[in-house]
Amino acid sequence: MRVAINGMGRIGRLLARKILPLEGIDLVAVNDIMEPDNLAYLLRYDSVYGTLPQRVSYADGQLTIGDRTVAAFRREDPRELPWAALGVDVVLECSGRFTKSNTAALHLEAGARKVLLSTTGSPEIPLLIYGFNQHVLNADSTIISPGGCMTNCSTHILYLLNQVGIESAQVNILHSYTSRQELVDAPHKHYRRGRAAAESIIPVEIDLADSLERLMPALKDRIATVSTRVPVANGAMADFTVQLKTAATAREINAMFANAARHEYDGVLDYTEEAVVSLDIKGDTHSCVVDGTLTSIVGRQLKLIVWFDNEYGYTSRMVDWLFYWKKLL
Repeated sequence: MRVAINGMGRIGRLLARKILPLEGIDLVAVNDIMEPDNLAYLLRYDSVYGTLPQRVSYADGQLTIGDRTVAAFRREDPRELPWAALGVDVVLECSGRFTKSNTAALHLEAGARKVLLSTTGSPEIPLLIYGFNQHVLNADSTIISPGGCMTNCSTHILYLLNQVGIESAQVNILHSYTSRQELVDAPHKHYRRGRAAAESIIPVEIDLADSLERLMPALKDRIATVSTRVPVANGAMADFTVQLKTAATAREINAMFANAARHEYDGVLDYTEEAVVSLDIKGDTHSCVVDGTLTSIVGRQLKLIVWFDNEYGYTSRMVDWLFYWKKLL
């Protein structure tokens, strides 16, 4: 499979790092409007995941990463990219700019066969969560959304809990700060996002509930969500407060998730009873890690705590999608 990445921000660069050593998937090109030398620098040096052992440089339209070369472009319009000439099978659309079907399709016009977004995308784009409904993908699919990191975490949790029965669910995602916040106080259309990200705990509105209702219509109007941004650079903790329809014990809930981690959700969901903190989850490939030590129930109200690496876990699912899609090409 020949892959290109459009948009070399946090997710795009981490995907490049993950794809380069893989067998059967070839990263042939990247595109970003930043200066190529700056791209080479950011690809090698990463404040969260450390320094690549290979040297990275740019010259004559190519990134050299160790002994590998990757074509590098600076085009704002995807139609100007040579996806046809490069034989690109899948474009990983990571710029955050082309998230509607008509704009993501510009990559198809340029000659790519498929487009995988790195976000939820607009409602007309199929929303497919790996480990939940990936079977919906078929050979004719051209543009899909794998959801976001929070959707990938929450979907599996709520689907399993709904086997017990959910009357209502409140979800608070305690999430590391992101590039859509400000380093120092600055104007922003969402006032709180404009406050200094490393200085405050900052609640922000998210569209997670809408995505979850799309995936699980039976839970419509029974889910509310918020994200609380905290002053760390990586890692997240999802706090689920769920009113169950039937009585259950914390032991039963933990056993359900531990069993799912060993069987149907192996590799996607994990379970731990170790005393972890957010830093310990850095580099974890799972979409969610249930912390059994923090599970509690009062009456029929469940409190469930789940950890996830918002970058590494999510990009791991995108790589899973590539291998899954590869079988259909």
